Amino acid sequence: MPPITGEMTINDVIRRHPATMAVFNKYRVDSCCGGAQSVATAAAVGGADLPALLRDLNALATAGA
Repeated sequence: MPPITGEMTINDVIRRHPATMAVFNKYRVDSCCGGAQSVATAAAVGGADLPALLRDLNALATAGA
């Protein structure tokens, strides 16, 4: 499966990898009401470190594959 990128929507990421909800919560990124936003946009709004968020999302997604 392709890696998770900042351009993907949060809803798409969670749909493909439900366990990533925990990573979004860890970074305090709105994965509920903000689910239609891109990962990059939601990270910026929430003040999250995008490279670190993507690293953790991809690590979890790869581990669960």
